[in-house]
Amino acid sequence: MTILVSDTSVLIDLERGELIQCAFKLSATFAVPDVLYDRELREYGGDELLRLGLRVESLDGDGVAMAMRHRQAQRQLTVPDSFALALAKINGWTLLTGDGPLRELARAESVDCHGVLWLLDEFETQGAATHLQLHAGLEKIAAHPRCRLPRQEIASRLSRYVSHL
Repeated sequence: MTILVSDTSVLIDLERGELIQCAFKLSATFAVPDVLYDRELREYGGDELLRLGLRVESLDGDGVAMAMRHRQAQRQLTVPDSFALALAKINGWTLLTGDGPLRELARAESVDCHGVLWLLDEFETQGAATHLQLHAGLEKIAAHPRCRLPRQEIASRLSRYVSHL
């Protein structure tokens, strides 16, 4: 079974694009570290995410130590991000993030890592979202002032989605 460990940025983008429910239609399971859930999700729709199938995972002492080493190696990481990376690394799971420094460290740690555009491609491939949903969702994600997705990749996907409508 494929487990996707998400950071908050990916979940925020999915929420902005009204695509969060599509994530739980994939043939993969979504997981977050308990620290991330407690600090960033519990009070912001956490119960709904659990209902949809989100797994909340804990790290043991060695995992926490690894997360702290990640944070020391990359000071820009938040504690929840460092826990997400440690969780993915320890279990051989895939990390989902849009955060540049976290992606760099994941690559250095040989952790399979993807972002929201890859996830949208998975939605399309697995039929977890219609092309109309994908188009509308990506437009909403791209319209947000804090969107840092590559404009050329956005345009390419939007064009592809339109061609299938």
